[in-house]
Amino acid sequence: MLHISLLGELSVMLEGKAVALPASRKARAVLGYLAATARPVRRERLCELFWDLPDDPRQSLRWALSKLRQAVDTPDAPRIVADRERVGFDTAGAHVDLLAIRQRLIDDPPFIPPPELRVMAAQLANPFLDGLSQAGSEDFQSWLAAEREDVQLLRLNVLRRVALHPEVPPAEVVKWARLWLDQNPLVEEGACALVRALVRTGRDEEAKAFEASFLSAAREAGISTNPSLLPQCAEDVDREPVHHKPPESPPRRMLRKQQIGFCRARDGTRIAYAKVGEGPPLVKAANWLNHLELDWNSPIWGKTFYTCAETRQFVRYDERGNGLSDWDVEEISFDAFVRDLETVVDALGLERFPLLGMSQGCAVCAEYAARHPERVSGLILIGGYPTGWRIGASVEEQQRREAVLTLTRHGWGTANPAYRHIFSQTFMPDAKPEDLEWFDEFQRQTTSPDNAVRFQEAFATIDVRDSLAKVDAPTLVFHARDDQRISIEQGRDLANRIAGAEFVPLDSRNHIILGHEPAWQTCVEQADAFLRKHGL
Repeated sequence: MLHISLLGELSVMLEGKAVALPASRKARAVLGYLAATARPVRRERLCELFWDLPDDPRQSLRWALSKLRQAVDTPDAPRIVADRERVGFDTAGAHVDLLAIRQRLIDDPPFIPPPELRVMAAQLANPFLDGLSQAGSEDFQSWLAAEREDVQLLRLNVLRRVALHPEVPPAEVVKWARLWLDQNPLVEEGACALVRALVRTGRDEEAKAFEASFLSAAREAGISTNPSLLPQCAEDVDREPVHHKPPESPPRRMLRKQQIGFCRARDGTRIAYAKVGEGPPLVKAANWLNHLELDWNSPIWGKTFYTCAETRQFVRYDERGNGLSDWDVEEISFDAFVRDLETVVDALGLERFPLLGMSQGCAVCAEYAARHPERVSGLILIGGYPTGWRIGASVEEQQRREAVLTLTRHGWGTANPAYRHIFSQTFMPDAKPEDLEWFDEFQRQTTSPDNAVRFQEAFATIDVRDSLAKVDAPTLVFHARDDQRISIEQGRDLANRIAGAEFVPLDSRNHIILGHEPAWQTCVEQADAFLRKHGL
């Protein structure tokens, strides 16, 4: 296992031994940048970040990469992955401290054990890429400053969690609450945590003195607070409940049981797949966008996937270009998507199975069923369409989609979620704000800006009209009546072109049907009845 520490001075450990890094600060900064971003970066961008034009940036980058390969590559695990256009750091099988902490917190689990929180707090107290501030251009320094602000927010998150944790003793809470308030002096929640801990440890006078100081500072800053913290906090102490570790959520429990594997498509692309659960197989085709691990913690997908895996062996995979599959690929096309499905089911040795498709995954399922009728026992299609937007959409819709492509090219990889929010709102106009925020960040983590554009280009030219007539498997088609992304007319057209297909309209505006909607329960119940009816 390769361990990379971005918090503090950049360091690398391999099999427990420190790895000697290049003496060049620029080369080390390149490694830190690639490991932190965890996605392929254009060579031109790296040159802009670290070298001035008179320095022959491309040659300097090649030299830096050669030094880094000597440090972090191993014969069986090359870490620096580069082609003529892009350079990336392969984090598979590597542990990057900041990425691990960020992922743990973005999952927002209700319970993280105190020992783990203490380790996180100690790590986050160290400056991000310490000593490398002057290693690059102003653009690099701006990126570094933004990342350090993000690290500070992560640290506040951890300090808050440990100060409010029911299993941390009151005497220790005093320490953590003070650290929290050092970073955010006027947060009332932190002040109350400190007062409560002081009262519980018999330090009433100290609690009164702190309360007076805090309320005075809040008034001077024009911040509205409770007129007194002591009665509120003392009341909390008197009636403090006994806290137990909350039960693990069903999707999280299923995630622990999931088995992930990898296979190679005909063009050499590595495709990640996963299986979980027991019983007859149900294979889900990939859709926009997937990640075999992050999906389970999602307010969008977690409940749906858990339901699929309760009584079946649930199989799914990450499409090429996103998730855990290879990102840096020559071909992103509809035909490649179908070949990837072929690769996964062949690798698992599945002989006959029903397919589940969502959005463009419906077209992939239908095309696979037309090519391999002997393998497909049934189709469940949700929110699908027979033709992409460059074929069947109006001129106005095509213009809107082209505008979104332009926004994606320029803004997908930025910290500003507004560009990705365009997709989130059209997918789920009735989602909760926190669910949309999760999906915004999920999209950024799941694919690169270039691939986000290439996916949209590939979806635009999908055309399975001729193939739908060749599908002879039992088929159930769901579509939201007021789907804001794919019209219900397209869903009906999809169903009408498959002989004997059942069509079920759902009372929803969401392209992705969410677990809290009545439409979701309708979808689950009718899909289960369909599978039982056909003995699948």
